[in-house]
Amino acid sequence: MTATTGRPQAPAPARLRAADLARLAGVGLRTRKLRAALSALGIAIGVAAITAVLGLSQSSQAGLLAEIARLGTNLLTVQNGQTLGGATAELPEAAPGMIGRLPGVSTVQDTGAVGSASVYRSPLIPSVETNALSVSAASLGLLRTVGTSVARGAWLNAATAREPVAVLGSAAAQRLGIDRVWPGQRIWVGGQWFYLAGILRSATLAPEIDSSVLIGFPAAERYLRYDGHPSTIYVRTQTSQVNRVDGLLAAQANPGNPSQVDVSQPSAALTAQVAVKGAFSTLFLGLGAVALLVGAVGVANIMVISVLERRSEIGLRRALGATRGHIRVQFLAEAVLLSLAGGAAGVAAGALATAIYANAKGWMVVIPAEAWAGGLGAAVLIGALAGLWPALRAARMSPTQALWTV
Repeated sequence: MTATTGRPQAPAPARLRAADLARLAGVGLRTRKLRAALSALGIAIGVAAITAVLGLSQSSQAGLLAEIARLGTNLLTVQNGQTLGGATAELPEAAPGMIGRLPGVSTVQDTGAVGSASVYRSPLIPSVETNALSVSAASLGLLRTVGTSVARGAWLNAATAREPVAVLGSAAAQRLGIDRVWPGQRIWVGGQWFYLAGILRSATLAPEIDSSVLIGFPAAERYLRYDGHPSTIYVRTQTSQVNRVDGLLAAQANPGNPSQVDVSQPSAALTAQVAVKGAFSTLFLGLGAVALLVGAVGVANIMVISVLERRSEIGLRRALGATRGHIRVQFLAEAVLLSLAGGAAGVAAGALATAIYANAKGWMVVIPAEAWAGGLGAAVLIGALAGLWPALRAARMSPTQALWTV
């Protein structure tokens, strides 16, 4: 029989399991539901703003890029530029035909601005209220080339192109207050009545058509004294030949003065707009970060008050064997759980707002991973930082001090 010597060993410290910690944190929040909900609201607003901004930005970009892909990137436009004196240059009347001879060109259609004509719903409207609408002569194959179609009524044909008949772009119809077409309907164009044949859908690659009133070339020459010079030529090329044709268009359209010709690719301009819209999203992300900061202050505030109100609980738990680490982890877990609940609500609200708006616009709904993951991660980090000092303060209380102040 061996004798034991030395001091008795201290019992091993109690271990706080993850399930117990989650239950403790949940009890602390459930007993103060209204205060916890109001504190989580600040976190939810910030995370919702971040999620919605990133989601709407990505959805709009995806929708625009999908539209560009559907319409094709092989559309080029030729427009009259400026002379050396700063005046508007003129494209030759033969420019569309000359461009059509280039190898790699599939179709060529054109419009010609009728600068002296104004458009009104009736002659009784004051002349100053032009609604920024323009009148253009248009070739009959224009719609297919620019990638749009008729929403109401009909497009021009070989017969109506010779008569006082007009078709409205989508924006032109809205500004004139016209949303449907009926037999005998007329608008006042260039000081005389023109019958309305149809209304177009929005032309993504040719937005200038949206605010135009389109008539046939023969009718423009007969009724509005149009001089026959095109102002914009739309050129569809073989996709593999876009760059080569682009470099030849100016000289082919106006061999005498190629410097007075502007050539552009609408799809490239729209792609650049996607990048610009992404830059504006940074501003709204900053506003979301401010909301998160306000939410962090709210979480810190509720945790400080919670420590003061629960001193008896802290003293009792310390007296029953809870260590400083247990108290510290408990209050830190409460702060993280509170922020995480607000972050989850914010992600759900932001995703819902994105889905509703994207569906209304006909976009693809895109919620990028950095939106929801970043929102939840930011909420957890903010909860940990906001709850750190209150947790340390609670852990520093001795059992006698905590129970004595009750």
